[in-house]
Amino acid sequence: MLLVRGEAGGTALTGTLYEPGDDPPSFEGAPDEGAPYVWVCDAFYEVESGGQVQQIGDREINVAFESPSPRGFETRDRAIEAAKEHVRTQFQRIGVSAGDVAIAIEES
Repeated sequence: MLLVRGEAGGTALTGTLYEPGDDPPSFEGAPDEGAPYVWVCDAFYEVESGGQVQQIGDREINVAFESPSPRGFETRDRAIEAAKEHVRTQFQRIGVSAGDVAIAIEES
């Protein structure tokens, strides 16, 4: 299992990449066992009101979360690239440049 973490603006987002031999997620909507690599991570976006207040750099924003949407991949390289892209995209959705997101991968 790999943890893919993005950090920017004083906050972070971490998702999980399940590899062959790991117990993949089993909740409704999870990919079937035929996918050797499964990426699971929150998705979020900025909202005018409600949601969760989050400090991003020098500004305070309201963030709403979507249900995690697991995605299956055939190769480890493609799964890692998709995970990085997902994390960067979430930060872009709240106004942080993708280039400002530091990505770290940790084996768990």
